[in-house]
Amino acid sequence: MKVVFMGTPDFAVPTLEKLYECGYDVECVFSQPDKPKGRGYKLTPPPVKVVAEAHNTKVLQPVSLKKDADEYINELKEINPDVIVVVAYGKILPKEVLEIPRLGCVNVHGSLLPKYRGAGPIQWSVLNDEKETGVTTMLMAEGLDTGDMLLKVSTPIGENETAAELFDRLSLMGADLLIETLKKLEKGEITPEKQDDSLSCYAPMITKDMCNIDFSLSVRKIHKQICGLSDYPCAVTTLEGKRLKIYHSEIVSTTPTGKENGEIIDEKQLVVACSDGALKFTEIQAEGSNRMKTADYLRGKPVSKGIVLGR
Repeated sequence: MKVVFMGTPDFAVPTLEKLYECGYDVECVFSQPDKPKGRGYKLTPPPVKVVAEAHNTKVLQPVSLKKDADEYINELKEINPDVIVVVAYGKILPKEVLEIPRLGCVNVHGSLLPKYRGAGPIQWSVLNDEKETGVTTMLMAEGLDTGDMLLKVSTPIGENETAAELFDRLSLMGADLLIETLKKLEKGEITPEKQDDSLSCYAPMITKDMCNIDFSLSVRKIHKQICGLSDYPCAVTTLEGKRLKIYHSEIVSTTPTGKENGEIIDEKQLVVACSDGALKFTEIQAEGSNRMKTADYLRGKPVSKGIVLGR
């Protein structure tokens, strides 16, 4: 089976590697252009490009598939792939591209569609305190994540599981599901299922203005904010006027403490009062410091009970 792969970030890497591992003929890989990163703004290739080049696969990085449509559509027609596999590519595919492969364009999406269409399905499933999520393969259509569904696999979301941890798990699940999907598509063993649009919800991109912790909210809401925004862009507050990033937390009480919202009520474990309970920060990054376990930080820089975070 001749495959063209389209993907960009880490989430797409396990699927591409699985295609190589299973012996699929990956003719070409499309990925977004290299972007400047780090203090020196050095041009850095996306993770998918790194993997493709390690396998000596041709990589194309169009700025836009619409703007440069003729050039890339001709290239795709010349390859004549059986299927185009799309995983977190980050660009809309024009109708002309969708119509090229005989088996269609198969997308691996990090949610149980039709829920959480859009750019941030994994983060929003955690932020909204969903009990389970999963991966869906679908035939791509012109709308945003609106194509007919092929296969699904579900998984529970852990009580303290972060979006970053869930991201890694779903990327591996998606790779396996994609291979199963291709095998069944080739044999004609899948009947595509239309999505029920009435059950859909949109998962927009995560933005930095969502990061600030409001300790007047419920302890569970804050906990899920921390889980959903870890590792990036990360929930933040301030400790004695300096920024404090929170990567991991645990709910220690769902009973009001009688203390001020944001007040440190256990300085040895960094437990903080919220409107209806208490939350323990287990992994943090103080301004000017490295990310570390809270216990390690407190050994070097103890805090005082009664300090109110966010002031």
